[in-house]
Amino acid sequence: MTLPGSSGLGTFPFGAPLHVLEQEDRTPKRVFVLGVYASAVHATWYGSDGRVRVRSLAVASEPAIFWTGEGADACVEKLTVPSGAGRLVAADARLNGPSGRSLDDDYLRPLGFDRRAAWLCDLVPHTCLNPRQKAALEREYEPVAASLGLPAVRLPDVPRVFADATRRAEILAEVEAAAADVVILLGDQPIRHWLRFFDSRWLRLSSFGDDPTSYGRLHDVTLAGRARQVLPLAHPRQVSALGTHSERWRALHEAWKQRVAPSVVA
Repeated sequence: MTLPGSSGLGTFPFGAPLHVLEQEDRTPKRVFVLGVYASAVHATWYGSDGRVRVRSLAVASEPAIFWTGEGADACVEKLTVPSGAGRLVAADARLNGPSGRSLDDDYLRPLGFDRRAAWLCDLVPHTCLNPRQKAALEREYEPVAASLGLPAVRLPDVPRVFADATRRAEILAEVEAAAADVVILLGDQPIRHWLRFFDSRWLRLSSFGDDPTSYGRLHDVTLAGRARQVLPLAHPRQVSALGTHSERWRALHEAWKQRVAPSVVA
């Protein structure tokens, strides 16, 4: 996959290439999980004076889709930081792999599954540059890069449209390959940018119901000419309180984990 106008997918600060992250085990699965976009390996960047320049800097693609953070130290140690640019160390463990850990703890395990039963996918299969990271790069990295000749950062911004017609078709092909009867949708974006183009009854997560009697239930759909079910759930950001989040969605999901999840998928 190549971004328009680039010779490759992209480049992180200090030169690591941006990679596409896809499901590696392509055998049939019980459930298909659709998220939004891939995260990254994060490092704390200390300047040559020993002071923190950026506490959590995206420096490499995750080693695997919905990475859980293992091996973060080794990922960061592979990067070359030239003399005069300071040093990188893996960021706080909470900042590497939180969505992957949440997937295991808050979604798959309550449903009675582990990753061997799940096909994982994102609307955007690579890291995107959010506004906070972009501002940190402009403030801290770009002046150092200019003075020391460090690699320029070429990372795509978080898009307004997370999936065009081509990407929607690619995801549908993965659903077919997975042969999963249940498609788990994480938050608003998989509904808004993917599902509604195949079934227009729902536009966002709240369209399915946002109270304890309706949240996290199965809904019948037809995808790729086959009857399936979708299971719309709050995004890991909400469920695990990762930064700005909705306490209401977090509480709904916590109740779902305890009372509903064990009986949702037979």
